[in-house]
Amino acid sequence: MPVGLNFTRGFMILASGGIVLWLLSWLKPVLMPMVLAILLAFLLSPVVTLLQRLRLPRALAVAAVVIATFSLITGVGWGVARQVSSLVDTFPQYEKNLAVKIGALKNDGPGFIEKTEWIMKRISRQIQKIRPPPIEETRGESTNPMPVKVINDNGPFQLFKLWSVFVPVVQPFAVFGLSVVLLIFMLLRREDLRDRLIGLVGQGNLTLTTKALDEAGERISRYLLRQLAINAGFGAAIALGLYALDVPYALLWGCFAALLRYIPYVGPWLAALLPLGLSLIVSDSWTQPLLVAALFLTLELITNMFIEPWLYGQTIGVSETATLLMIAFWTWLWGPIGLVLGTPLTAFLVVLGKHVPFLGFFETLLGNQPVLEAYMGYYQRLFARDQDEASDIAATHFGETSLRQTYDRLLIPALTYAKRDTRRELTTEEDLRYVLRATQDIVEELATLAQRKRDSEAAPESRDSDHALEVMRVLAIPAHDGVDEVALHMLKNLLDAGSYEVSLASPGILASEVISLVSETEPALLCIAALPPGGGAPARLLCMRLRARYPELKILVGRWGCTGDVDKMREQFLDAGATQFGATLEETCDQIAAWRPLLADSASAPYPAVSATASR
Repeated sequence: MPVGLNFTRGFMILASGGIVLWLLSWLKPVLMPMVLAILLAFLLSPVVTLLQRLRLPRALAVAAVVIATFSLITGVGWGVARQVSSLVDTFPQYEKNLAVKIGALKNDGPGFIEKTEWIMKRISRQIQKIRPPPIEETRGESTNPMPVKVINDNGPFQLFKLWSVFVPVVQPFAVFGLSVVLLIFMLLRREDLRDRLIGLVGQGNLTLTTKALDEAGERISRYLLRQLAINAGFGAAIALGLYALDVPYALLWGCFAALLRYIPYVGPWLAALLPLGLSLIVSDSWTQPLLVAALFLTLELITNMFIEPWLYGQTIGVSETATLLMIAFWTWLWGPIGLVLGTPLTAFLVVLGKHVPFLGFFETLLGNQPVLEAYMGYYQRLFARDQDEASDIAATHFGETSLRQTYDRLLIPALTYAKRDTRRELTTEEDLRYVLRATQDIVEELATLAQRKRDSEAAPESRDSDHALEVMRVLAIPAHDGVDEVALHMLKNLLDAGSYEVSLASPGILASEVISLVSETEPALLCIAALPPGGGAPARLLCMRLRARYPELKILVGRWGCTGDVDKMREQFLDAGATQFGATLEETCDQIAAWRPLLADSASAPYPAVSATASR
């Protein structure tokens, strides 16, 4: 794509993002109640559905759920407001304990506080000494500013002042009322809203869109319900624990803990600051504050390590870093209410990104699943000349799977990707050589790890059982280049050295030289590696030459990493003279293992060669 088009596209994306941000800020009075209503609708719709299954009419079910929900919210809010008012009224009673704590820090001498004050005073005096005099004083001019009186005439009734006082008071109630009305209509008309949304975004694929939206709605509802249950349980446990520890206003701190726990990782500790500070003030000793800190620490560890994995099961797939960034974004955009709505909104966007195609970028930006496949991450690290991290990726993959699967699913796809990039001139030959050298080192490293694992797990008698048969000789031929050679090293490492004698030829070997090698080594099996892209034609030609010269030779072709029509490739190579075709290293190893009892005894017998004249 031309540079000008890239610049235009980037500018359009930035401009569109700026317009979206401006609209989100400008439409805040409308969007906030709408978002609250949508999230509450997802939260309460399972309860409405349950009541409907109990033969309760839709209208009555919605009314019962909405009245019960907002009665509970109003009751908790009223109780919290009373406790906040009582805390403000009784705070002067705790000033004596606060003075005692501060006096203890002073230690009847120049303590930490006095030293800090003395340092700050010294810094302040030094700043005053170096501060330059005003410009007017340096010029010898006196500055006598004339007083200016500003008169703001807002009319006889001061409507502007009334409006500026009235709006901040009424706005929360307006948001609350609009949210309630929207919630009621969303619960009453949810099927109609769903059908309209499907008609808007599901043209051309009605079945898939319906299934995606139903699954997204179910997952979001389940997630919000479980998150509400966990946070409410955490807040109730905090309230009961603080009440048992005689910390005043335990219900208030429990509500704060439940709300702030919507902020992942830092929310519970923010909620712990206020009761911890209050316990420092009201307590005569340090026992109560330490117990409060232990209470929050214990409950948070139990919730994170046991309750959340048990309740959530399969997580909704939100990245931790993305969650924190989105919480900061919504807080900046919508204030304190964005602090609480940040996590549910992020989860909502991720689920929509998974199921709605044109919103898929949300899953990429906010999801916790790897964006790059394992082999692409491995290749990207090698392309960046970071062999250490690439080796760590391979070792991790080997620890989770097996050596065969690590070769087949990680290293082989990375080699084919590197070969494809080189053919397209996206990378240089030097880059490919580095990838091959690094991959060869990692292949040997993984083979060493696998051998240690086998030695530690295998019983002594089983180590000798595999050598009952004669050693089978295998001649390995790279069809085209160094990529095929590295792949054959993987095959050699997968074959037991005590059971197989594998001889590797150099890449670029001529067909006549291969024929000479077969005559010299007399292998029981000849394996040709031809990794895509390319290499197919030379491998087929070699098969035809060998079959014409050695009719009885067992020829196995490994087209490892192929992604096309495997059956068609298999037919082409079998027609060219191959005895077997393997699309993966694992398949090739199984084929060799199946042939070993049949070919090991005949390994020492030379293949009858057809003369060059007869072959013509």
